[in-house]
Amino acid sequence: MGASVRGRRQVNEALLDDDAALQENDPGGMLRATASAGAQVRESAALAAEANLTTLVDEGRPRAVVIAGVGTAARTGDVLATVAGPRCPVPVIAHRSAGVPGWVGAADVVIAVSASGRSPEALGAADAAARRGARLVAVGAPDSMLQSVAERARAPFIAVPRRAPARASLWALTVPVLMAARALGLVKVNEADLAETATRLDADADRSRPTAESFVNPAKSLALGLAGSVPIVWGSSPLATVAARRFADTLSANARYPVVAGALGEASRGRVGLLDGVFGGLVESARDIFADPGDDDEAITRLRVVLLRDGGLGTEEDADEPVAVEERRADAVQTLAERRGVRCDVVTAEGGSSLERLASLVAIPDFASVYLALAHGLDPMAVPAVTEMKELSNP
Repeated sequence: MGASVRGRRQVNEALLDDDAALQENDPGGMLRATASAGAQVRESAALAAEANLTTLVDEGRPRAVVIAGVGTAARTGDVLATVAGPRCPVPVIAHRSAGVPGWVGAADVVIAVSASGRSPEALGAADAAARRGARLVAVGAPDSMLQSVAERARAPFIAVPRRAPARASLWALTVPVLMAARALGLVKVNEADLAETATRLDADADRSRPTAESFVNPAKSLALGLAGSVPIVWGSSPLATVAARRFADTLSANARYPVVAGALGEASRGRVGLLDGVFGGLVESARDIFADPGDDDEAITRLRVVLLRDGGLGTEEDADEPVAVEERRADAVQTLAERRGVRCDVVTAEGGSSLERLASLVAIPDFASVYLALAHGLDPMAVPAVTEMKELSNP
């Protein structure tokens, strides 16, 4: 028999401005864990600096780098690929299956990532990398199975204390991956970039704090805007697309909302047609013909677009596509949504480095997913279906 699932279909807006009620409905402390993002950057940077990554450098530049894991652990690979950018001298691949790709060998580097240190995907990848003679780095909980595999392979292990679920530990897992890539000469992430990213995360956590009321709290406002909708989250650039997919992860796990997420360039070739569908522009014709004419249209489930814009991409040469093209697409989708009566929220990247800009696109949506869960009476920390899935699928 499955675990009972509590919660309500309608959001309780008043709860979001009641600090005591928020704390009571968040017994696992997901708000507190989300607010620790800046501290995660600082702590993980220090832990990575203590690890012996010199063995990675001794054999020179690798042929390719594979980041192996699942869920948030795999998302760190997407972050690395985006921060490294199109000028990265070697392929960076996020691998989400057990083991490693068949071509991986002694010329390659495998970074196995698992918040718990026991995910089958990371363990299988670490073991396969060791057997094939590939250079290995492992990132995960101390005194875990993953650490044992790394020690047997005499590979560097970066021990990241597990204080929250993986989805609330994005920065704790990402920074060690970036530091390993920096040791290999693949990314230019310096101490100033890390410090500014941590400061940005701290500032956005303060803006999104529980005691800040909805009308001045960007995360609460975003959560209330999404309430009762089908969210579509599009990123205007590769970096913004990583943030969009991250928001889809947290909306699904924390708030249990179905989400469509991806790159705006990809969406413009087909998925933008959703705006003309029964949850978008055709919502009037989709109504029940027997409905009371006085029924409130707001009761109809509608699309809600969240557009993550990254206009400050640095130089045009560093972008996969010219900045002007991405900006025109972003403007176009906002116009299309407006013409169809589909509301659109915009989060714009801020900061100098690509890592800080990514942080500015992730922080407020992370909080919004938690607030949306709490407004529905859901515990964002405890996800019964995830627990049951693990129980049913593990031998």
